[in-house]
Amino acid sequence: MIVLGLTGSIGMGKSTTAKMFAEAGVPVHDSDETVHRLYSGKAAPLVEAAFPCTTDAGVVDRAKLAARVLGDAAALKTLEAIVHPLVRADADAFLARHRAAGAPLAVLDIPLLFETSGRNRVDKVVVVTAPPEIQRARVLGRPGMSEEKLAAILAKQVPDAEKRRQADFVIDTGEGFDAARKAVGVIIAELSGDKSGRAGS
Repeated sequence: MIVLGLTGSIGMGKSTTAKMFAEAGVPVHDSDETVHRLYSGKAAPLVEAAFPCTTDAGVVDRAKLAARVLGDAAALKTLEAIVHPLVRADADAFLARHRAAGAPLAVLDIPLLFETSGRNRVDKVVVVTAPPEIQRARVLGRPGMSEEKLAAILAKQVPDAEKRRQADFVIDTGEGFDAARKAVGVIIAELSGDKSGRAGS
């Protein structure tokens, strides 16, 4: 089974592209969705122990937690030390299940693939990109987002040009949904050996 890492900077269309892989029949592990699930499960008591009063009825209150860790490098490191191993264990179990089921291809959606050790966990990498003006418009259209917040987020991410340089495949979502979906099909066909662009069919 080939493990494909899917990544891209904020506002590039990574989540939409992940859905396109899933719609084509490829198993996709979503790191963000996994964190949401862990915050209402096994991560909650660990987060509460490290950051008291950040959970409510056994579920992490993301707003309270964000207020505690944003802008505090040490606190953020503590949180990452709790969450990252749990997400990785979840992803490993996901891969084991689909490998046992005989899937030819599986996708790990890893937002910070290049910023962490994610490159070592996958066979190939696809980077989702878009022109800077489209990226900026998408992100600034989100609730609570500002130019300052966007600048701070981008400062912590590997630049888009460097991600594209290191990628095995690049999908430009600025060209529209149809073009992106076609690119997804081409990648699936190449990696799974299925020329129809659908996995396991």
